[in-house]
Amino acid sequence: MTELLGVPIPIVQAPMTFIADAGLAAAVSEAGGLGIIETLSPQGREDLARVRELTSKPVGANLMIQGWKNDPSIVDVIAEAGIRYVATSAGHPGLFTQRLHDAGMTVFHVVGSEVAAQKAIDAGVDGLVVEGVEGGGFKGALGASTMVLLPLIASRTDLPIIAAGGICDATSMAAAFVLGAEGVQMGTRMLATVESPVHQNFKDSILGATDDSTVLISVPGNPTMRVLRNTLTEQVQGGEPLLGQITDLYFGGDMEASVANTGQVSSRIDSVVPVAQLLEEMWSGCTAALDAARARLTTS
Repeated sequence: MTELLGVPIPIVQAPMTFIADAGLAAAVSEAGGLGIIETLSPQGREDLARVRELTSKPVGANLMIQGWKNDPSIVDVIAEAGIRYVATSAGHPGLFTQRLHDAGMTVFHVVGSEVAAQKAIDAGVDGLVVEGVEGGGFKGALGASTMVLLPLIASRTDLPIIAAGGICDATSMAAAFVLGAEGVQMGTRMLATVESPVHQNFKDSILGATDDSTVLISVPGNPTMRVLRNTLTEQVQGGEPLLGQITDLYFGGDMEASVANTGQVSSRIDSVVPVAQLLEEMWSGCTAALDAARARLTTS
C-alpha cells in the first residue's frame, strides 16, 4: 500500500468537509502519511493549489460524488492541481472512476457495506476505504462495525484496503492490519491535533468524550450521521430537523450551533498532539503492539 500511495507511513487523513484544509493535509504528508483535501467547499478547492506552498510531498483529494454528480469539471480541477490519489465517497463510484483514471489518478472508494464494496469493485476502483459505523460523519443506519466489516470485505477481494472507523493509535492500527487492511485512515483523531483548524472547544469536547458521547442521527432529507451528543441532537431525535450552522461550531467554538461529526473513538483520545508526533508514535508502536499480542498468545 505504501508503494501504491507513494508515502512511507500507511496513514491517511480523513477528508472532512471544511476541516481537511491545506494546513492539516500538509502536516500529515510532511510527517510521512497522506494528507487529504476536501473539494466540496470553495476554500477546499483553493487549497488544492495552496498546499503546494506548504509541502512537496504527495497529497490526495476527496471527491464527494453526490455533490459533483452533475458537474464533472471537478476532475479537471483536481488534475490541474497535480493530485494523483482521489478518495471518492457518497455516491456510485461508476460516475467518476473512469474519468479519474483517464486523468492519471489512483481511485479508492469509501464503503460502509459489503454491497457498496462490490459496486466499487465492479466500477474498477484501485482500492477501498472500508469504514465501520463507529466512525464519525455520514453512515448507514444499519452499518456494521469495522471489526465485522473489514475482515468480511478483505475476504472478498484482493484490492488494497484502507481501514477507517475506530482507529486512533498504534494498537487500533495493528488490529486493522491483522483484520486485512494495508493502511488506516483517521478523522476524529486528526481533529484533536495541533494542526487541526477546528476551535479548541471542539477539541476539548473530543478529549472529554466517553464511550456513549456520540449518537447516530437521522433527519428527514439528510443522510444518517454519527455526531457528538448535544442539545441539538436531542431535538433531532425528538423529530425537530434543525441542524444549525456547522462552521459556527467547527471554527467559532459554539458547540450548540450545529452537530459535530465525530466517531466513537473520541472516548479513547486524551491529548492534543502534533501530527508528526501522532504518526511517529503510531508507526513505531504498531509493531510493538503486534509483538505484545503475540507474547500474550504464546504464554496463555
